[in-house]
Amino acid sequence: MAKTEVILLHNIVGLGGESDNVRVAAGYARNFLYPQRLAVPVTAANKRQIEALKQRRAEREAHEFNTMSELAKGISKLICVIKVKTGEEGKLFGAVTAGMIADELKHQFDIALDKKKIQLEHSIRAVGEYEVPLNLHAEVKSTLKVRVESTTPAIAVEAAPVEEKHHTEKRGHRGDIVAPTTEEIKAKPKAAKVEKAAKAPKAEKKAKAE
Repeated sequence: MAKTEVILLHNIVGLGGESDNVRVAAGYARNFLYPQRLAVPVTAANKRQIEALKQRRAEREAHEFNTMSELAKGISKLICVIKVKTGEEGKLFGAVTAGMIADELKHQFDIALDKKKIQLEHSIRAVGEYEVPLNLHAEVKSTLKVRVESTTPAIAVEAAPVEEKHHTEKRGHRGDIVAPTTEEIKAKPKAAKVEKAAKAPKAEKKAKAE
């Protein structure tokens, strides 16, 4: 593929900044960079623009640095709340990504931040608070506190009913009245008859002695 040298007129992520002399595919330069006025061919006339481009680049970079420095101070004091549906033990259905955090920053605080600046090592998969590092600028770092909350209603756990214990023991605490059991009620007449029969011979012997 044929290559050509161009002078960049604007900052292009992944390619370079204003005044940079770079080599790109000829078709890319012809079909995209030149029509969009993002670059010009390397010629003696165009080289004379380099100093002016360098000055413009320095002003842009200084502005970006100041803007991101101010943002870093403010954003570190914020708490970005993200509400999600969860299952058992607070586990998320899915995960919280850098894109979701960027969307919530815009929605909650009207802060437009490229998701690439949110340095989330792994997607968040559980509720809780997290300190998320931000790479706002080559020379500016910060952190954002993210709180993940569940929108799933908590399930109330009902206490198991306490079974009443039926006391069958005859003994009780002092002062307690213990009701006799059915077996005890049935046994009382039989005990009375046995006791009466045992007393009868003694009464006869006493009468004869007299």
